[in-house]
Amino acid sequence: MNNFEISADSTCDLYYDEAQNLQVTISPLDFVVTNGGMVEYKDDFKTKQQYKDFYNLLRSGAISKTSILNLQSHIDLFESLAKKGVKNLLHFSQGKGLSPTIDNANKAIEEVKKTYSDINYIAIDSNTTTVGEGALVRIACTMRDAGASLQETADYINSIKDKVQHFIIVDDLQHLKRGGRVSALQATFGTILQVKPIIEMSKAGKLEVVRKERGLKKAIKSVILEAKGYTLHKDGHYIIVHTDNEDGANIFKEMLKTELNADAEIRVMGPIVGTHVGPNSLALCFISNEERPF
Repeated sequence: MNNFEISADSTCDLYYDEAQNLQVTISPLDFVVTNGGMVEYKDDFKTKQQYKDFYNLLRSGAISKTSILNLQSHIDLFESLAKKGVKNLLHFSQGKGLSPTIDNANKAIEEVKKTYSDINYIAIDSNTTTVGEGALVRIACTMRDAGASLQETADYINSIKDKVQHFIIVDDLQHLKRGGRVSALQATFGTILQVKPIIEMSKAGKLEVVRKERGLKKAIKSVILEAKGYTLHKDGHYIIVHTDNEDGANIFKEMLKTELNADAEIRVMGPIVGTHVGPNSLALCFISNEERPF
């Protein structure tokens, strides 16, 4: 029997079967895709084809909108676990720099404690998102399965979360324009010139456009060059995540092998963060021994 259970926002981007095997309860954030005014779907992904269908809808001009995991959703999650007899829980929230989800998680824990006073639930602001958050969840699962306590695991995750590095190469500036990251003029000319913005995650957990490169391979090389300045953490490995751009991910993997003599896991980004970076984007994520530089 585990010393504690684990739950996480769907922004951790664990696959459905993977979460089941790891015994992680996923709390889904809402997203709605509209195409020509019609709602296409609002659902959790259980198959790889659903990821492809989602990004193809965005390519066709459909609009996806996301919302945070509200207070009641957190209450429902924690209450359902408490009813099942879960006394000790580690919950992962997307970084506060991107969403105030962690605040709702902490408020919900206090609310549920009014009825279930003996629970010990800890919510962690992961200070990251997508596969970075997922990497922390997977480390927590390994520690749990090895017999670590809830507090030991929470303390360790908190000690390494600011060392999760993210480098995102965005394919189409129009999605950044919608999010207010670039102007309409920059988006138009950048798309014509095949400019690829590179986004990094700051110490505050915010995604910031740090530079722009012209052409995919040049952008990938720029990211790898920056990654060379970090040393890989003992619990870290390189993860390439893409928004339905498997060919680009394989190019990235080969270049990483050539430049760093390192292998990488390839994963597909889920719809919540994928909504904001758009189809065909690529990212490199890893845990380093160094904290984020800015």
